[in-house]
Amino acid sequence: MASGIYSCFKGDLMEKQVDIGDGGDTINVALYDDSHTFTATDTVYTTDNELATENGYTQEGETLTGQAVTEGATTKWDATDIAWTTSTFTAYHAVIYDTTNTNSLICSIDFGGAKSVAGGTFTIQWHTDGIITLATA
Repeated sequence: MASGIYSCFKGDLMEKQVDIGDGGDTINVALYDDSHTFTATDTVYTTDNELATENGYTQEGETLTGQAVTEGATTKWDATDIAWTTSTFTAYHAVIYDTTNTNSLICSIDFGGAKSVAGGTFTIQWHTDGIITLATA
C-alpha cells in the first residue's frame, strides 16, 4: 500500500493542462476499497475498486472546494476538508482527479488501513501542509 502523485499529473502541470488553484479546474475526490493499488503510471479515473453508490456515497466522489495554491520556498496546494454525511461504509484510499482535464489522475492517498463510518459523517481532513507540497531541496 502506498500514496503517491501520478506521473500524468506531473506532465499535466508542465504542459499547463491542469489548474488546481482557486477558480481553476473541477477536482474530485473518490473513495476506494482495499483492492485499490497506487500505480504511478495510471492516467485516468476509473470506478474499478471504487466504493459502490450506496449508503451515503456516490461514485465519482465529491468536488473539492476552497482550492488554493500558496507559493513560496515551500509551495502547497490545499482545499477545504471534505465530508460525506449520513454515511455507512469503509474506505481504504482516496483518489484525487481532475474532471475538467478528461478525468486525469492527480494523486492517491492510502489511509493506512480501514477507515469506517456507521450512520455518521466521514471526513477527510487535509494536512496543515496541504494536499500536495513542493519544497526546495
